[in-house]
Amino acid sequence: MIDIPNHLQDANCLLSEQGFSCGGTWYHGTSSALVDSIMASGLKRSGDKQMKQAAKQTMATIGNKYTEMIEPVFLTQSKSLAYYWAQYAVRNRSVRIEGSEEAVVLQINLPEELVGNVKPDVGAASLLMLQEGEGYMAFVASLYESTGLNVPEIDLMRADRLEYLNMLGMAYYEKDIDAKYLSLLK
Repeated sequence: MIDIPNHLQDANCLLSEQGFSCGGTWYHGTSSALVDSIMASGLKRSGDKQMKQAAKQTMATIGNKYTEMIEPVFLTQSKSLAYYWAQYAVRNRSVRIEGSEEAVVLQINLPEELVGNVKPDVGAASLLMLQEGEGYMAFVASLYESTGLNVPEIDLMRADRLEYLNMLGMAYYEKDIDAKYLSLLK
């Protein structure tokens, strides 16, 4: 179980039988090592250049080509869920990059004309079938249980698009997000 800092615990006010409520505020979890760059340049699609370079070097070492995929910016409507993904980012980086890093959460306040570009992350179905996804599903279940709600039963392969957003808190933004819309939660 992940110990969520008090200022990032929001399941009690966001969760209902219909899932996580959506407002105009979004969150992104990341590593503290990336914050200065993000706050200066914004959230970039496929933005962790150090991790991409490490993967490229690993593939070159074993004689394979590395094809970089351009991923969207992943978002969620919950600070708690963003913290989960921030811890995931820190764990992944610690395998390839030395240093002391912490999980951090960024708040994104998009103007009304850009909010419509946030989409349910249906592509997450493939992630959720891996070990990392099982951990996430267990974490989401723990949030539902902690608020006294039934854990939703979702067939990931047949789920409606909005179930990924509402029930699992998974969304994405297909463009870079300007730094002026970001703030670091402390």
